[in-house]
Amino acid sequence: MNEQAISRKFQKELNSGTASLVVLGLLDGSAEPMYGYQIAKLLEERAHGRLPMKQGALYPVLRAMEASGLLQSHVEPSISAPPRRYYKVTAAGHRMLAQWVGIWAGTRDFVERVLAGTTAAGSQGEESGDV
Repeated sequence: MNEQAISRKFQKELNSGTASLVVLGLLDGSAEPMYGYQIAKLLEERAHGRLPMKQGALYPVLRAMEASGLLQSHVEPSISAPPRRYYKVTAAGHRMLAQWVGIWAGTRDFVERVLAGTTAAGSQGEESGDV
């Protein structure tokens, strides 16, 4: 597998673990329910136009979170466009977000400590044969 394919695979794995967190966080901070395309555009805006996931990957995340009871939705008909499904966070979603934020903070801190140690240590582990 070439380096570009390995990087794409790594990004996909990261996205699958963080997509629910960022979607739930975005919806939790919204005063009004939001529809899928609106969520995707706001995420893209916050990613400065470089959203690390495809917009199409958002819809399975929304459906899974609704099936888990973290979100609820309703459909609103439109005269000029197809009906839109609007999502909002449930009470269970608010509680889960608080837990996920704690988990994320612990994971982020751990990764940063490991990476900081790697750059500080340089290649000492490779030189001594440690892996």
